[in-house]
Amino acid sequence: MRHASRFAALLAALIAAAATAHSQTPLAPTPPMGWNSWDAYGFTIDEADFKANVAVLAGIQKLGWAYAVIDEGWYMANPLGDNVAARDYQLDAGGLLEPDVKRYPSAADNAGLKPLADWVHGQGLKFGIHILRGLPRAAVDQNLPIAASAFRAAEAADTGDPCPWDGGNWGIRDNEAGQAYYDSEMKLYADWGVDYIKVDCIADHPYRPTEIRQIAEAIRKAGRPIVLSLSPGPTNITRAGEVGKYAQLWRIGDDTWDGWSFRPKPWPNGVRQGFDFLASWYPYSRPGNWPDADMLPFGSLTPHPGWGDPRDTRLTQDEVRTQFTLWAIARSPLILGANLTKLDDFTRSIITNNAVIQVNQTAWESAPVSDLPKGFENARVWYALAGPRAKPVQYVAVFNLDDKLATLRATWKQLGLKGHTGRELWTGKKASALNVTLPAHASAIYRLQP
Repeated sequence: MRHASRFAALLAALIAAAATAHSQTPLAPTPPMGWNSWDAYGFTIDEADFKANVAVLAGIQKLGWAYAVIDEGWYMANPLGDNVAARDYQLDAGGLLEPDVKRYPSAADNAGLKPLADWVHGQGLKFGIHILRGLPRAAVDQNLPIAASAFRAAEAADTGDPCPWDGGNWGIRDNEAGQAYYDSEMKLYADWGVDYIKVDCIADHPYRPTEIRQIAEAIRKAGRPIVLSLSPGPTNITRAGEVGKYAQLWRIGDDTWDGWSFRPKPWPNGVRQGFDFLASWYPYSRPGNWPDADMLPFGSLTPHPGWGDPRDTRLTQDEVRTQFTLWAIARSPLILGANLTKLDDFTRSIITNNAVIQVNQTAWESAPVSDLPKGFENARVWYALAGPRAKPVQYVAVFNLDDKLATLRATWKQLGLKGHTGRELWTGKKASALNVTLPAHASAIYRLQP
């Protein structure tokens, strides 16, 4: 009995130690990778189309593609309606959004999105949804009761701070009723099996720190690990510590779409603007905290993209490769926007390049190189370190931001790196120094050998 008692005590200690170690592992220890429906489907994604895209994503999950996310509109009976009333939001008795059963037939009999989440998990992937912060205006109009509480919707609603660019919801007050509403919402999503929640109209225009805190607290109470993504950008860099305390990723720029630059228009962003955002935010990238430069608008943006007409991406092949390279070496989340059911060979070759993906997923340090040699005035250079800290693997990426061809020459030492031979990760070519001619907006990325 004494030996059994000692064994039981030892086992309990080991379980406790394992639980402690697990609790210290942050959510999203590496930049999240996955697919989001917005760039190709806007509000209109339904269960059949979602499953068709997820089936393709499942085929490349071994490369790190893990999250399948339904963006805004899963609760709309008429997603192509001209206004909120016409879109016909579906609500349950507690004022919470529920999927439209005609578009999501597995949600019948009050099943919600759980059957779909279970199906995604069965593919070996993780399931995510998009929501707008706050609570639906219809819930306030009807003053519906908040589940598992004595409060009603009108007590939780902040009618003085709706989302200014989306008329669907009121804000949430920083009071007990507001917390109760978010508690009920996140508990429902946890019960469905949600792994990732993208919350919009909260990180900027306007910034709502009280609601960020309330949502994070509600997720904690729900008892399921759920990655929290904040949108839109640009999140103010002075708030990095606050958003990093509560969320695993947050947008650092406004929406990025398929162009090199849309300037002088203030919206949207093109690939070019990503260089500036990422150069400012790189010190804040760490396990569990990932400044997010937005999705990758590659391939087929059909049938109903979230912005513009149905189309194939307007990015050139060089620009696609540059965006993927920059997002990878800067350790931004990699979230695909393409209609995966129409994946072309070139786009597939980009998103299945494991060598470039591994830079994103294994680097423990990355930053822009600021002291560049003569001739790099219209170029950018980033480095990354991965592998053993005592003898790290070095990567360097070089980008031609000019609108014309550029030849860039430098030794690795001039770029602040140690190494003799570099292997370019897109072409496999070896180089003893940087000597590359790049078309407009093109790039190259090298792994250096000591």
